[in-house]
Amino acid sequence: MRSRDVPRANVLGVGISAINMAEALSLFETWLSSGGRGYVCVTGVHGVMEAQRDPAFRRILNESLLTTPDGMPTVWVGRLQGFSNMDRVFGPDLMREVCRLSIEYDYSHFFYGGRPGIAEQLKTAMTKRFPGLRVVGTYAPPFGPMSPEEEESLLELVARSKPDIFWVGLSTPKQERFMAKYSGKIYTKIMVGVGAAFDLHTGLIKDAPDWVKFSGLQWLHRLAQDPRRLWKRYLINNPKFLWKLTLQLTHVSHYSLDR
Repeated sequence: MRSRDVPRANVLGVGISAINMAEALSLFETWLSSGGRGYVCVTGVHGVMEAQRDPAFRRILNESLLTTPDGMPTVWVGRLQGFSNMDRVFGPDLMREVCRLSIEYDYSHFFYGGRPGIAEQLKTAMTKRFPGLRVVGTYAPPFGPMSPEEEESLLELVARSKPDIFWVGLSTPKQERFMAKYSGKIYTKIMVGVGAAFDLHTGLIKDAPDWVKFSGLQWLHRLAQDPRRLWKRYLINNPKFLWKLTLQLTHVSHYSLDR
C-alpha cells in the first residue's frame, strides 16, 4: 500500500491515518523492503491543536507517509467517521514494535534527539531489550537551530551509517518541522518523530497503565509527572479541542484535508 492509499480520518483538518498497530507495521515492512522514503508523524490532540494555529504545520502532517493516531480522542473521531478498525498507534509503542520487527528483517536504526546522553542511553536500553538490534548511530542536537557546520556533520554521519530508520525524539511541532526540512536530505528510508519515546524507554518518565491509555486519560498521567511544562498544553488545549471538535461533528464548522 502506498502512502496516498492509506485512508485518513479528518480531525479538524488534520488527516490522521485510519490504521492500527498491525497495519502500521505492515506498511513499514512494505516501505522498507521497497526502498520507500518519507516521514511518519505520531499525532494526538496537541499536534492537532498546533495545526490549528499554523497552516504550514498542518500541511506537514498531511503530507506525511503516515500520521498515526497517537491518542484515543483521534481514534474515537476516526471510528465515528466509519473507520471501525482504527486503533491507537502510540509513539513509544510503535518504536518498540518496529525494533522488535527489525530483529527478523535486520533493519538498522539511528536515534536523534533528547537531552545530552539520552540517545546513547536509548541505544543501550533498546539493544538490551532486543539483542541483535542494529543501532548504527546516535546524535544529541543543540538546543537551538543547528549551525551550518553542525548540519553538515550530522548529514555526513548519517550518510556513513546508512540507517533504515531515523528516529527523531524532539517535541511537537519541532520534530515534524525537522523531518519535513530534512526528508530527502538525510540518508535514510523512513524518519519517525516519536516525541517522549526517548524519555519513556530510558526510564526518565513512567508509562501509563494500559487502562489509562485506552480510557483517553494518559494526558492526566503525563501532566501529573511534569505539571510545570505540560499544564498549558493540556488544560488549555484539551477544552479548545473538544469545542472545535463538537463544531466539526455537528457540521457547524467544516475542515478540508489540505496538502
